[in-house]
Amino acid sequence: MELVSLTEFLVKQLLPNIDNINVEKIDSYSDIVIRVLVPNECMSSIIGKGGNIANSIRTVVQAAAYNRKLGRVRINIDSL
Repeated sequence: MELVSLTEFLVKQLLPNIDNINVEKIDSYSDIVIRVLVPNECMSSIIGKGGNIANSIRTVVQAAAYNRKLGRVRINIDSL
């Protein structure tokens, strides 16, 4: 499973009724950067209390990248 599709799958599991979620890979020189765009009213569901959910998403995606020897992954979560 590609890292972008893995990230999109995880986010859509948290927000099953939201259609306008955008997950894309941004070109970077050293790291893999994935940008997640969600509606402003859903930001708290993705970030979680103290950033726990966002950190969990980052951990799962980073573990998948490490398993495939792809390097470091950064995930940026922004609102639409």
